[in-house]
Amino acid sequence: MTLEKARQMLKVQADFGGFYNANSAKLILSEVQKEQGQAAVDGLIRELDLERIFGFKPGTQFRGGLALPQ
Repeated sequence: MTLEKARQMLKVQADFGGFYNANSAKLILSEVQKEQGQAAVDGLIRELDLERIFGFKPGTQFRGGLALPQ
């Protein structure tokens, strides 16, 4: 998945907010982590303010839809 596609999909999830959208965002970030690495995930979290919206902090690893804090 490209960063641009991930950014678009995450923006939709962030605009809705909520528990189910947080789960979708975790799955998207899991794919980004696999393909682009931790730096890309951290950049998206900061750029889209996902810490405020979903509580995701930079440095959190996403694997298979799970958020694993560091």
